[in-house]
Amino acid sequence: MKKRIYGIETEYGLLIRDSKFRLDPVEVANRIKNHVFANNQGVLDLHYRANDEPPGNGGFLANGGRLYLDMGHLEYASPECATLIDLITFDRAGDQLVQDAVDGLGWSEQIAIIKNNVDLETNATFGCHENYLVSRSFPFDERDNLKILSAFLVTRQIFCGAGRIGACAPHAFRDWEAGPVVEEEENVRYQISQRADHIPNEFYRWVQYNRAIVNTRDEPLSDPNKYRRIHLLVGDSNMSEFATALKMGTTGLMLELMEQGIAKREWILAESVEAMRSISRDPHFKWEVTLRDGRSTTALELQWDILETVKKHLRGFTAEADWVMKCWESVLSDIPKGPEALLGRVDWAGKLWMLREFQKEENLRWDDPWLKSQDLEYHNINKERGLYWALEETGDASRKTSDAAIERAKTHPPIGTRAHGRGELIRALMQSHGGYLIDWIGFRLSKNEEPFLMLDPFTSYKKEIRAYLVTMGMIPRED
Repeated sequence: MKKRIYGIETEYGLLIRDSKFRLDPVEVANRIKNHVFANNQGVLDLHYRANDEPPGNGGFLANGGRLYLDMGHLEYASPECATLIDLITFDRAGDQLVQDAVDGLGWSEQIAIIKNNVDLETNATFGCHENYLVSRSFPFDERDNLKILSAFLVTRQIFCGAGRIGACAPHAFRDWEAGPVVEEEENVRYQISQRADHIPNEFYRWVQYNRAIVNTRDEPLSDPNKYRRIHLLVGDSNMSEFATALKMGTTGLMLELMEQGIAKREWILAESVEAMRSISRDPHFKWEVTLRDGRSTTALELQWDILETVKKHLRGFTAEADWVMKCWESVLSDIPKGPEALLGRVDWAGKLWMLREFQKEENLRWDDPWLKSQDLEYHNINKERGLYWALEETGDASRKTSDAAIERAKTHPPIGTRAHGRGELIRALMQSHGGYLIDWIGFRLSKNEEPFLMLDPFTSYKKEIRAYLVTMGMIPRED
């Protein structure tokens, strides 16, 4: 597929700073969500989406995305994006919508929204879900192809991991247990991935409690005869625009190799889950792994081989693909130089460099609560407090979008995908008092009308939706 549709779903962490704050985290998340919709930035669902998603639990936004609560977490799903630049822009727009609501509620001094994936006190985890549209013919039912994808995802953490202090002892039923987790491996000071300790399976269909490197659920959210949606939950949430683009862009190219039958079975790892954890925890950044055929290699060497294969077969594929290859090569070349060489491009490295500097200044141990608080502050989406934003202020962080584009993306959908038409619909509904039922693949405005389906994510549907709204008397006819 020369064209690709991307999407990111972000589950946010919530930190209550003020011990006298009267609301619990779930109520805080609910009020933030309600504030966004009360300020005419979207419409709340009027119907059940699932047993745990009653009316008002969330809704679609004017930018074509969604904001909702998922098991108590505030979650933002970007609209469908056809380019990496759009994806970064709309991912950042979601962060800004949430932070705007926090500011509007007057809570910016009392709480913080953290764009990370682990609670460092309880070791509870929450996700960053990646979505990629592929053709229905994608070889997803062949076990070796899943293992090839798994090998890529396990080793890409060396440039897209978000990093964390400490570790979480693996336990298959951790999320079913009450109370904080007692860490058994105190010698793990720092690791490059936040999700590595929480992925017990290589493949699995369901996303809760039994997370996998490759999620095999088949929920296309489009025409099932033409498309399939690859839904991944193995990765970390990134603060760096560069890291987000590289994470999604390299994965898109890997999927292209698989679609064309070019990916090599020689990349398959002997033990993917074990390798994911050992790579993340390696204090020396050697990242040694064993391949299925018994050979030893490293995550860096495997990524180089994948990149060289991509360059051989996909160079000139698109301008965006060439940009991804260039950035991929630059990062792989700079990784051996150490964390400082990766500032602003690789989150785990930038955070590690900042923590080490702070540690030296304050003479802190790795298990010091103050240092852990700095770990969390790296991910604070509040630009007045978050440590990451200092890298952007100094020019050390590579940017691919702009503040002006992000501001517009809060209320306007991307063009070139069905999110464009959905945005038209949402704007009309914000001015209406009628009923509606909306989902990613279509909507219904009356029980007596047939659903308006949007099965092709590459189609805007803007003109068709406007014409439909005219017939429903919701907007005036254009002369």
